[in-house]
Amino acid sequence: MIGTPSTATGEARFLAALHHQQPDATPVWFMRQAGRCLAGYRALRERYDILTLAKTPELCAQITRMPVDAFGVDAAVLFADIMLPLEPMGVSLEIQPEVGPIIHNPIRSRADVDALRTIDPATDLAFVVDAIRMVRAELDGRQAVIGFAGSPFTLACYLVEGRPSRDYAIAKSFMFREPRAWDALLEKLSTVVIAYLRAQVDAGVHVVQLFDSWVGGLSPADYATHVQPHVARILAALRGTPTIHFGTGTASLLEAMADAGGDVIGVDHRQLLDVAWDRIGHDRGIQGNLDATRLLAGWEATSAGARDVLRRAANRPGHIFNLGHGVLPDTDPDLLRRLVDLVHVESAR
Repeated sequence: MIGTPSTATGEARFLAALHHQQPDATPVWFMRQAGRCLAGYRALRERYDILTLAKTPELCAQITRMPVDAFGVDAAVLFADIMLPLEPMGVSLEIQPEVGPIIHNPIRSRADVDALRTIDPATDLAFVVDAIRMVRAELDGRQAVIGFAGSPFTLACYLVEGRPSRDYAIAKSFMFREPRAWDALLEKLSTVVIAYLRAQVDAGVHVVQLFDSWVGGLSPADYATHVQPHVARILAALRGTPTIHFGTGTASLLEAMADAGGDVIGVDHRQLLDVAWDRIGHDRGIQGNLDATRLLAGWEATSAGARDVLRRAANRPGHIFNLGHGVLPDTDPDLLRRLVDLVHVESAR
């Protein structure tokens, strides 16, 4: 169905979908929209490292707003890194260009777990709180504001491995060999994540997303034993605030992830959106799931993929359009703008 663009705000459109109501059109945002392919962001990166940008509220707010102006998305996602809560816990880390997070003293024992501190995000991560307040004030109700945190499993993988990995074999072997230490680690991380997300909510975000980027490497049984209880605790603690529960490579885990909680379940491009929605239940919202590489192939491939996602969503309430994961650095920003317009027009009710 082809409709006409609406004058409704992005905030209203996004909140309707989050509450499983029928918006005027399907809301759109993109993971990793704040940066990467934008010239303004690249110019700032020539002057500052990522952690400096994330820890300077004025710069963070500026980058967070960039895709709102550039793409016309319905929500601004805070420019931050999932590793930010780890530094005040006593973790020495850096983010190396082209590599990612590097932990200088990886977790190797229960004693290392016990040495991690819990934090007070209002003071230890005050720069995040300040940036959210700036963004919320500057958007003034035009777009929703998304906060986020890494899941305990993904954070634990970085902490134990010490750097990004293809298979997270060191982290998973620690999980199997030292299940009590692993459980203590995820318990402590969950406590920090709950406090961090609550601080973001208090600062003004409309919704929070829990990123479980590496959970797809687990079997359903191992997820249920070693991860699901901790994720369920986090999402239960945030009841009353809309939540998006997202992971990659999670085709075998969808039902278990839905059981853990989340008002909206994010799915990557490896799954058919309608099949995934049938599996998690239509009483939940769903987010996704265009393959980001289609944007590298040009508009024909992008528009065809987007229309297929919309067809599978079938105009049901609760769909939030997104990529299967993040915007790729070589993406043409003009295509992202055209994609937002296509979704809004062709899903207009």
